[in-house]
Amino acid sequence: MPTLADLLRRDGCLILPGVYDGISAKVAASVGFEALYMTGYGTVASALGLPDAGLATFTEMLDRVRCIAGATALPFIADGDTGYGGLLNVERTVRGYAAAGAAGIQIEDQEFPKKCGHTEFRRVVAEAYAVAKVRVAVDARPSADFLIVARTDARYAEGLDAALHRAERFLEAGADILFVESPESLDELRRIAETFRGAPLLANMVEGGRTPYLSAGELGAMGFKIALFPATAFLTAAGAITLCYQHLKARGIGTGAAAPMLPFAEMNTLMGFPAVHAFERRYGDGDNRRP
Repeated sequence: MPTLADLLRRDGCLILPGVYDGISAKVAASVGFEALYMTGYGTVASALGLPDAGLATFTEMLDRVRCIAGATALPFIADGDTGYGGLLNVERTVRGYAAAGAAGIQIEDQEFPKKCGHTEFRRVVAEAYAVAKVRVAVDARPSADFLIVARTDARYAEGLDAALHRAERFLEAGADILFVESPESLDELRRIAETFRGAPLLANMVEGGRTPYLSAGELGAMGFKIALFPATAFLTAAGAITLCYQHLKARGIGTGAAAPMLPFAEMNTLMGFPAVHAFERRYGDGDNRRP
């Protein structure tokens, strides 16, 4: 299986779907994606029922990294927020995510508590401190195959010029992928791509977010290497669950709702029951319990 670094050396723009639990990871793998992104918003929402506002801890997020790594063999970048503290915390976070099975980590320059990159009231730490976090992350990784995604939220807090300057400093500090969060126009997207022509750039596509919503093909033509769609799945899932529960509440039965339902047999296959049954046929698990 190609590594994330291998995939980025190919021509074209790599699509990273946002996954947030074992089911979403398995579905993404089953439809043919080659790499994934563990979304912070989706993880916090699904695991804790809370907003993506700096409320999840390192250990809570690390548990979800392990879950996704166990659910699929595909390489994935995991959202590491601000590193969950100071520079020592960044070092621990990078090492922990790598040991848990991630292929890369996203580190950002927001003040703690951080917030979703398409919401209000985001502030960034001093540039020198943000650069130090990237340097620590680069030095802490186990090998060059573990990729460091350096994100800046300075476009919202200080303007695009400041964000571009930070991204340049991040690149100098050894970041593998640059992530300028929430540009607010096509011209800004083009300027980012032109400024870092040839560098591995990530564009974040959030349905209803602050950035113009483009396809992977359109982003690739601009010069972006990764098209990230972090919210697509959990927004769709929440919509489908709403329709399902409304139908169940109104009709007293689960079938017949407007939302599509995966057949039970297909769900069993997706989750690996054929392997369970093969194991039991081989070892006779049920028979061994009889007196």
